[in-house]
Amino acid sequence: MLAETKHPKQLPAAEVDRDQVIRAVIEEIRSNLKRDGGDCQLVAIDGTKIMVKLTGACVLCKLSAATLEGIQARLIEKLGEFVRLIPVAGAPTAPY
Repeated sequence: MLAETKHPKQLPAAEVDRDQVIRAVIEEIRSNLKRDGGDCQLVAIDGTKIMVKLTGACVLCKLSAATLEGIQARLIEKLGEFVRLIPVAGAPTAPY
């Protein structure tokens, strides 16, 4: 009987590329948000759900819903698949 060896779980190359695209899109948007005193942090990726936390001026901004829609549209464009961007309040501030 063969003993199973335990290897750390590695993501398939396609998942790694997908994560990199998501991070790149959010990073691209962040510079504009920071210029206005806000920010957007990636909290988690769970399949087609991408959780982010808006901070700074973005928290109380009346246009934050439009900002999230814009980020979501950019992610869909870059990934070529539907994803849902979900704002999370009170999420940890440590980078994902």
